[in-house]
Amino acid sequence: MQADDFRIRPAAQGDLPALLALYRHLNADDPEIAPDIATERFAEITGRPGMTVLIGLSGESLTSSVTLVVIPNLTRSGAPYALIENVVTNAEHRKRGHARALIANAFERAWSSGCYKVMLLTGSKEQSTLKFYEGCGFTQNKTGFQIRRPAGI
Repeated sequence: MQADDFRIRPAAQGDLPALLALYRHLNADDPEIAPDIATERFAEITGRPGMTVLIGLSGESLTSSVTLVVIPNLTRSGAPYALIENVVTNAEHRKRGHARALIANAFERAWSSGCYKVMLLTGSKEQSTLKFYEGCGFTQNKTGFQIRRPAGI
C-alpha cells in the first residue's frame, strides 16, 4: 500500500530529469530523447491547457507518473472527455499503491473538469496489468484501434 510520505502534484520544469529517468521503466528500449528536445516538449506539455503530467513522490524520489489530457468536445452537450497515458512506476516502488493513487487523482481532476468519461489504452496483454486497471475502475468494454507512423515518413 501507499506510504505515508507519498504525495501527488503536477510536474514542474525541475522534475524533467527525474521524469525522463522514470520513463526508462516504461519503455526501456526507447531511444533517449535529446535534452533540448525534451526541454522543448516538456514546455509544450506543461503549457498546454488541459494537459497535466501528474507525478508521485515518496520523500524526494519521483516514483510514478501519469499524463492526463482533458479534451474539449462538441458531443455529450459539450462535456469534455479525458485520456490517461504513460502510466509508469519505478520498478523499485511497485505494488505500493502509487499508480492507483495517481489514477484516482487523475479521475478527480477529470470529473472536476466536467469530463463524462476517462479513457486509457494499454498495449499490455499481462493479466496482472489488465486486472490492475479494472481495479482502478476501468471497464474493458470498447475496442481500441491505433496506427503508427510508417517508417520513412
